[in-house]
Amino acid sequence: MVKILAIGKGTQDVFLKSDEFDPHKEGKHMYTHLPLGLKMEVEDVHFCTGGNATNVAVTFARQGLESAYLWGLGEDPASQSILQDLDNEGVNTTHVVQARDFQSGYSVIMIATNGERTILNHRGRAFGRTGRHNFNLDVIGDYDWIYPTSLGDGGLPLLREIVDMAEKHNVKVMLNPAGPELAEHDKLVALLDGVDVLCTNKEEMQMLVSGETCEELALHALNYVPVAIVSDGPNGVVATDGKTIVRAGMYEDVPVVDRTGAGDAFASGFLSQWAQGKSLRESIVFASANSTSVVTKIGAKAGILHKHSTLHEMPIHEKPLNQRSKE
Repeated sequence: MVKILAIGKGTQDVFLKSDEFDPHKEGKHMYTHLPLGLKMEVEDVHFCTGGNATNVAVTFARQGLESAYLWGLGEDPASQSILQDLDNEGVNTTHVVQARDFQSGYSVIMIATNGERTILNHRGRAFGRTGRHNFNLDVIGDYDWIYPTSLGDGGLPLLREIVDMAEKHNVKVMLNPAGPELAEHDKLVALLDGVDVLCTNKEEMQMLVSGETCEELALHALNYVPVAIVSDGPNGVVATDGKTIVRAGMYEDVPVVDRTGAGDAFASGFLSQWAQGKSLRESIVFASANSTSVVTKIGAKAGILHKHSTLHEMPIHEKPLNQRSKE
């Protein structure tokens, strides 16, 4: 059985739905006033757990892989809720470091009427008073793959430690870098030689390599990693493993309830199949289906697919890298 370790923050998410949360006509702002002293009614409240690393760990577990989670959590109710959710999903939490002065992340998510959202986020505290973590990174050597994401105050220095430890033990790495890592271009690029699969959206990849289209970006990323995946929202995704290149459209046009966790579902969906030896095409199809399922439910985990879920065909094209086939 493939063994995958997810590393990164966990959060308690509180979702608020209200007809008052209307998107601006251009779709870029939530057109809602919150006057001081006013009580605004909300129609629905959902308590869920989230955080990129816990989300991907659940995908791995539901796909029958040996999934584990490593991070620092506190003894607060939110931390306990995260652990309980992961335990219920069959994710190994023995590597979690709990300390009284640690605290999980916490997010209040206001869902607009079109499924987009505004997130009020508290990052939590997963490091001791010295500012250094006390995680046992030696456990990385017990796994086939690791998936580090959202490393909070650890940032690039911690990511460097993690990737170096993976290289030491010949463990493969999938990386979906967050904003703080992307902001330090040179340092991030310098550690990509230890990454096996790099997954970003179009705008994020443009922060790392040159290119205008997703295909150009994916091909340029091959200079650093063996497998590159570039997504562009409803415009689809491009992926390449250096042998073939796959371009996929939307898996299915479904009513969007909440987009939280869609990116995590896509990336972890891909790795859950790729790590088991599935083809690039097969892995992208499942990734797309997993992401599509997640946006139909509130929260990042409720819609994650289980093993043996029935999939259908989708718009997808594959070609050898040495050919320019006509679509």
